[in-house]
Amino acid sequence: MCIGSNCFKVGKQFELSRLVMLPEIATIFHVTTDYLLGVKGEPKMAKLLTTKETFQVNSKAEAETMVMNFQKEAFPKLLSYNISEEDGNVMLIICFYHEDEEARTALLDAVAAEFPQITSLYYVINGKANDSISDQECILYKGEDAIYEYMEGLKFKIGPKSFYQTNTKQAYKLYSVAREYAALTGSEVVYDLYTGTGTIAQFVSRQASKVIGIEYVPEAIEDAKINSTINGIDNTVFYAGDMKDVLSDEFVKRNGHPDVIILDPPRAGVDERVIDVILRAAPERMVYVSCNPATQARDLQLMDGMYKVVAVQPVDMFPHTHHVENVVKLVKK
Repeated sequence: MCIGSNCFKVGKQFELSRLVMLPEIATIFHVTTDYLLGVKGEPKMAKLLTTKETFQVNSKAEAETMVMNFQKEAFPKLLSYNISEEDGNVMLIICFYHEDEEARTALLDAVAAEFPQITSLYYVINGKANDSISDQECILYKGEDAIYEYMEGLKFKIGPKSFYQTNTKQAYKLYSVAREYAALTGSEVVYDLYTGTGTIAQFVSRQASKVIGIEYVPEAIEDAKINSTINGIDNTVFYAGDMKDVLSDEFVKRNGHPDVIILDPPRAGVDERVIDVILRAAPERMVYVSCNPATQARDLQLMDGMYKVVAVQPVDMFPHTHHVENVVKLVKK
């Protein structure tokens, strides 16, 4: 499959199909809709409106520039979606590189009419031309502001910026392993770092005295607080902010010494300054959940002086790929 500037041969003409969605979008060239939609896609959601443009490529640099411009000018730019495992409700988020109210409204209306199963339809105007919306405004165009997932009787509100594991059935197994490794007795203070919508925090809250969650995305923290209220949980506290700025020695003094720390960072892993604070806090046990075993190994090496690895359990969250979530249990030496 060819999707970049290396696809082009100098001096040759190429026809690029600009795939405009109903509703899946691609600025990728000649990629099948099955590839774009993944395992959860419905056949009906794979309709495409296609326009074609012909280009003469005279150099690799020209090819790279052309590909970049082709991707940036796509309308819309990016699409993501969540489907509730419990009730089948669908949240669709469409990102546009620039505002074109007439075209945007026509597209959103067409999507809403064609796919009534979409219960939450959002759009974002993202002039950065990247795939991150954490610092962008998500505008509700039609439907409900959230969808919900359920786990062990707990209800979780999922908003457009909320992180929730895409494979919800395996998420239960993942969180079960994390809870088992935490080995809680009911008396512990637990720090859940990179808490997202507070899923792990609430999943372990029944076995803990207090759970403190920290997350970068403010909207996710608001959902975490709402989720605790919905579930009648009163022993969780949540803070929003960059982990290296929020977690400090003073934070630990204010919120209580952690007996157990659960880490579930993004692929980049844990900032070394955060690890320094963790080592000074010196919890008895830690559980490190990672979607990137390479950065996890790097971070574990930094903790090796004080902690030993006593258990490792990969969880297959992404079938038919080489990616896993890896759970590691550490105890103080």
